[in-house]
Amino acid sequence: MTGFSGGRGVGAVAIVLAAVGAGAFAWGALVERRLFTLRRETVPVLPKGAASVTILHLSDLHMAPWQTKKQEWVRTLAHLKPDLIVDTGDNLGHEDGIPGIERAFADFGGIPGVYVHGSNDYFGPMHKNWLTYFSGPSRSRRGPKAPRKRNLDTQRLDAFFGTALGWQNLNNAVGSVTVKNTRFDVFGVDDPHIGADRLDLLTGLLDSQQDDESLETRDAGLQHVVHVGVVHAPYQRVLNSFVNHGADIILAGHTHGGQVCVPGYGALVTNCDIPRKQVKGLSLWRHALRSAFLHVSAGLGTSIYAPVRFACRPEATLLTLVARP
Repeated sequence: MTGFSGGRGVGAVAIVLAAVGAGAFAWGALVERRLFTLRRETVPVLPKGAASVTILHLSDLHMAPWQTKKQEWVRTLAHLKPDLIVDTGDNLGHEDGIPGIERAFADFGGIPGVYVHGSNDYFGPMHKNWLTYFSGPSRSRRGPKAPRKRNLDTQRLDAFFGTALGWQNLNNAVGSVTVKNTRFDVFGVDDPHIGADRLDLLTGLLDSQQDDESLETRDAGLQHVVHVGVVHAPYQRVLNSFVNHGADIILAGHTHGGQVCVPGYGALVTNCDIPRKQVKGLSLWRHALRSAFLHVSAGLGTSIYAPVRFACRPEATLLTLVARP
């Protein structure tokens, strides 16, 4: 009788655990992944005396054509009237995702912006075994001799961002934006997750930019300069290089904040080599006796083949840059 009761107890526990797991999955798949959230952060990074500047950081929309709720939510962010938009890639999540991006960003015209690509701006999503994420960062190649064919219309995406919105393409490039008497020297790389970054080019590009910086700043009567690094996947080698190149603040995405987190513990995976404690939000990245603010967005979407978030709501972030104390 005791053994029978014990067996029934184990069975009851198993049923309860299965029910809890099913409930958590249902919450993450049906509810939380649609709970779009605007997070706000204040970053003391500007030179003394500079006027505050707002940056809307968007990332990882993974847009599919039927995701109209996400499109409309993103579109409402235009009422925030940010001074600058930074998009850190993986905008597309479907071969027909660009019309959804065009609808989502339709009201952002006239707002300065910069962007870089993620792998999912080149390659459509694939079926994957979710457990492979625990073995290390995912790969966007089938093998060393069989790279995937780029099947997304990246050219149309670039035309929309660059021509329709007037945003600057920072894929292995540099640029500048002037806001409220502060010049933002911006630089970025294409997605390190697929080895598309060209850090070797940055030194020459930034040297040329800085040669022009003093003349343009003087001629325009500008008093403040801030250096901003932009990347999709925050691999440590890229963050270290950005710090070496003088970044004051770095913006990234890719991690989805872990996507599935454990309350009280946090993210289980980061899908790159960034420390788990810095998988999302604002932190300091230190390297070679220097440091820069690092903001990693948890992003707004998921792969259509892994449509679940748990304890990690989809987000956009409004960063308010203020003068250092």
